[in-house]
Amino acid sequence: MIQSETLELLEWHRLCQHLATFAATKLGATAARHLKIPDSQSQSEQLLGQTKEIYQLETRLTTGLSFEGIQDIGDSLERAERSGILTGDELLAIATTLAGVRNLRRVIDNQEDLPILTELVADLRTYPELEQEIHRCIDERAQVTDRASQKLGEIRTDLRRLRSQITQKLQNILQAKSGAVQEQLITQRSDRFVIPVKAPQKDAIPGIVHDTSTSGATLYVEPNSVVPLGNQLRQIIRREQAEEETIRRILTEQVAAVKPDLERLLAIVTTLDLATARSRYSYWLGANPPRFIQREDSEIITLRNLRHPLLVWQQQHEQGQPVVPVDLLISPQIRVVTITGPNTGGKTVTLKTLGLAALMAKVGLFVPAREPVEIPWFDQVLADIGDEQSLQQSLSTFSGHIRRISRILEALGNGEAEGELPTSNSALVLLDEVGAGTDPVEGSALAIALLQYLANHAQLTIATTHFGELKALKYEDDRFENASVEFDESTLSPTYRLLWGIPGRSNALTIALRLGLKPEVVEEAKTQVGEATDEVNQVIAGLEAQRRRQETKAAEAQSLLQQAERLYKEVSAKAASLEERESSLRASQEIAVKQAIAQAKGEIAQVIRRLQKGTPTAQEAQQATNALNQIGQLYQPATPAKPKVGFMPKVGDRIRVPKLGQIADVIAAPNEDGELSVRFGLMKMTVKLQDVESLDGQKAESIVKSKPAPAVVTPPPQSVPVRTSQNTIDLRGKRVADAEYILDKAISEATGPVWIIHGYGTGKLRQGVHTFLQQHSRVNNYEPAEQADGGTGVTVAHIK
Repeated sequence: MIQSETLELLEWHRLCQHLATFAATKLGATAARHLKIPDSQSQSEQLLGQTKEIYQLETRLTTGLSFEGIQDIGDSLERAERSGILTGDELLAIATTLAGVRNLRRVIDNQEDLPILTELVADLRTYPELEQEIHRCIDERAQVTDRASQKLGEIRTDLRRLRSQITQKLQNILQAKSGAVQEQLITQRSDRFVIPVKAPQKDAIPGIVHDTSTSGATLYVEPNSVVPLGNQLRQIIRREQAEEETIRRILTEQVAAVKPDLERLLAIVTTLDLATARSRYSYWLGANPPRFIQREDSEIITLRNLRHPLLVWQQQHEQGQPVVPVDLLISPQIRVVTITGPNTGGKTVTLKTLGLAALMAKVGLFVPAREPVEIPWFDQVLADIGDEQSLQQSLSTFSGHIRRISRILEALGNGEAEGELPTSNSALVLLDEVGAGTDPVEGSALAIALLQYLANHAQLTIATTHFGELKALKYEDDRFENASVEFDESTLSPTYRLLWGIPGRSNALTIALRLGLKPEVVEEAKTQVGEATDEVNQVIAGLEAQRRRQETKAAEAQSLLQQAERLYKEVSAKAASLEERESSLRASQEIAVKQAIAQAKGEIAQVIRRLQKGTPTAQEAQQATNALNQIGQLYQPATPAKPKVGFMPKVGDRIRVPKLGQIADVIAAPNEDGELSVRFGLMKMTVKLQDVESLDGQKAESIVKSKPAPAVVTPPPQSVPVRTSQNTIDLRGKRVADAEYILDKAISEATGPVWIIHGYGTGKLRQGVHTFLQQHSRVNNYEPAEQADGGTGVTVAHIK
C-alpha cells in the first residue's frame, strides 16, 4: 500500500503520461501509462541496456526507428481463438502488423553492436506466407478480392452481368416514361434498384414502392419488369456474402493456428516501442544514463544539476518558471540528510526530484542530470510528503503523517526475521516536515528518534524539518549530514539552491520586520528567542557568506581554466599550422630536387646513347666527359669545402665525385697533371684530382711537377655495352618458376649485361627475378635500368 501511496505522492502517473506521448503505437502508449517498476537490479540494467541501444540506433538512422503499420491486434487474436470470424479490417491489421514488425527486425539485424536488441528479435516469427495470403484475399479497402477463390470470381461476374441488365432496363423505362419520372436517375433502396416517380403519375410505371421522399411528391418505384431480376440479384448477393465469409473463416483459422507466436510478437513489439519511448523521452529531457553504484564499496551518490522532470515538462509545454537544478553529492557513510530552511524554498521539490530520479533509473529511463549519473539501486522508494487530513476519518495532519510513517516502517521491517539485529534495508525514505503538526518539543524528540531508527534500517533517508535540534545530529553521529535551501534576504525570496554542510537558519523575524511588523514587536520576539539562537544564526550566516565567497572563487578559477584551455588550443593550432607549412615547404623542395636529378639523369642518358652509336673514339669520349662535367656543375649543388686534406687515391680505391654525385672506382693512379681514370657503373672517365674526395670527405693532395713529362695519351675507353634484342629478355606475363628457367639459360650464355623486362604489375615477378639474381653465381650485381630504358620496370644484370 505504501508503495502505491509513494507513487501518488511523487506524481509518478504524470511522468508516465508524459512518457506515453513518446510511444509510437497504442500498445506502447498503454504500457507506458501503466509502467511496471522492476523488482531486481538485473531487470533494471536490462531495461537501461535496451534504452541505450535504441538511443544509439536512432542517432545512426536518419528518420528514427519506424513502427508504421503495427496495430493492437490482441482482441482479434482472442476472437480468432474462440472461432469467431475476423472482419476484413482485422485481417488487414494483422497483415500490416506482420510487415511492420519484419521491417523493425530487418533494421536491427542490419546494425552492429546491438546485442540486447538483436537477442530480443532473434526468435521473432513474422509469418510472411500468412501476410501474403491475407493480402491476396483482402484488398486495401478491407474487402475480399475476386481472386480469393474461383467460386467468388464467378459469383461476382454474374453480379456484374445482372446489375448491367437491371440498369439497362431501368434506363429504357426512364427514357420511355420521361414525363412520369421526377428526374433521370437510377438509385437503390434496400438493395433494390428504383427510379424516382412523380406521385400523381405512379400508375404510369406500375411496380413496388420502396420509399417516399420527405415531401411525398416523389415515390421510389421498382418497376414490375425489373422485380424478377432484383430477386435474382439478391440471391446472388447472399451467395457472395456466404463465400466471403468462408474465405475470412479460412484466414481466421490460419491466424488462430499461430496465435501464441503472434502474441509473443506483440509482446516484443511493445517492449521495443516502450524502449523507444524511454529513449526519446530521455533525449527530450537532456538526460543521461545512470550507473548503479554500491555504497558499500565507498562509491558516492553523484547527481549534479538534477532537474525535476515534471517541472521541465511544465516549463516547456505550460510556460512554467525556469527549473533550478540541485546538486546531490552524498558520501557513502551518510545515511540521513536533514534539509532545513524556510517554506517555499524548494525542500519538498528536492525530495520529489530525488524520488523520481531513483524510480526513473529503475524503469530504464535516463536521469535528467549532468554526467556522470551515479545512484544506488533502491529496492524500495518510500515517501511521506504533504498532508493527509480527512474530515471523514477525523485525522489531523500529525495523525496522517504518523499513519503513513508507520506503514513505511512496516515496509522496512518486512525483510527482517524476528530476533535479528537491525540491518540496513536498500530503501530510499523521503520524509517531509518530519515531526510537524504537534507540540514542538515532543515533535522534535519523535523526529530525532525516527531518524536514528532509519539510519539503522534504511540505506538513505532525506528529511525536511524546521526543528533546530535536528541540525545538531550531524555533530553527534557521522552518518548524518545537514543541508539547507538558500534564502535571499534582500528580495525576501528563496533561490531554490541547495547548500550542503550548512544548516538553515531561521528567517521568520527578519521576514516579519521587512514585511512591516513593528520593530518593537520583532525586538521583543528576539529577546524571547534568546541570545544563543541569535548567535547561532550569525554563525550560520557567516558560513553561508564564506560558502558564497568560495563559490565565487571557484567560478573565477573555472573561468581562468577555460581561458587557459582556449589559449592552449589556439597555440596548439598555430604550432600545427607551422609544422604543416614547414612540411609542405620541405616536400616542395624535395620534389624540385628530384625533378632536377631526373632531368640530369636524362641528359646523362642522352650522352651515353650518343656513345653507344658506333665505336667511340678518344675524342668523342673526351667530349662526353666534358659534357658530364658540365651537367654535374649545372645540377650538383655547391658543397662546402672540407677542412680535411692529405688524401691520395690509389688504384682500387673507391672515391666520390661530388660534381656528378657518383661513387667511382679508381682504375688508374693520378698522373703528374693531377688527372686520374675512374669507373662508375659502365662508364670510364678522366677526372681531375681536385674534383674527387675520399668517402669520409678528405680532399686529395696536390701533385707537384718535378719535370716536364711527355703528354700522356689517354687510351680510348672500352666500348660501352649496348642493349640489343640478343641481350634483352621479356618476362612479362610469365610465372616466377618459368621466368627462372629462362633467366638461367640467358645468363649462362651471356657475355655482358642482360636487360630483363618484368614490368610493374603487382611486383611479385620483379621480386622473384631479384631473388633469383641474388642467388646466381654468374651475376655480379643488378640495378634498375635508366628511365629511358624502362626504369624500375626493367632490371639490368651485370655478368661476371
